[in-house]
Amino acid sequence: MNMNKYLAATASFFEISLDLRSRALVLLGALFLLPTFVLPLWNMTLYSNQFPDGLTLHIYSHKLEGGKSPERDDLKEINSLNHYIGMRALEEDDFTEFKWIPFVIGGMVLLAFRVVVLGKMSKLADLLVLLLYFGVFSLWSYYHKLYLYGHELDAEAAIKIDPFTPPMFGHHTLANFEVYSYPAAGSYLMLVAPLLFLAAVWYARKSWKAQHQG
Repeated sequence: MNMNKYLAATASFFEISLDLRSRALVLLGALFLLPTFVLPLWNMTLYSNQFPDGLTLHIYSHKLEGGKSPERDDLKEINSLNHYIGMRALEEDDFTEFKWIPFVIGGMVLLAFRVVVLGKMSKLADLLVLLLYFGVFSLWSYYHKLYLYGHELDAEAAIKIDPFTPPMFGHHTLANFEVYSYPAAGSYLMLVAPLLFLAAVWYARKSWKAQHQG
């Protein structure tokens, strides 16, 4: 009997209609996802005596880009340094993520618009679950890629180092380089979106309870 009540309550929750405020929050969350197409998701910077101002690598949803100046292209410099320790060059073709991440983000935006139009809690719950899965899988994929780059080293490299994993968050010392890796603006905006979606869930449930208790 208790299970039947639980299932009935769950079914009622997913049938809640979103109020105007909740739909506006979902729409705002979708708008926060749009800049992730053009803003970097992650930044990595390498400092050494040779490069006191740092070599910077920007990771976007669809491409890699090194910091640029009249004197150098940071991505080329990083690949040159990687060659000496036996790490393969950072090339966009190796990142299959660049082929699907933009499409997934676009799909999330379209699903958010669908939630705004249909206005059902069940549709919003679907969006939240998919966004959570996408976020966790993307982080795992990024970490796995870093692991492979740092462990599949050429045995004939000029400089021999132990296999390593470049940092995903924070700082790592590699030979005479200090490496820093942190989320960039795109990732922070991507984090705001599910928070707005959760706020939409809370307001919709609060409004529904007020109507039924009244």
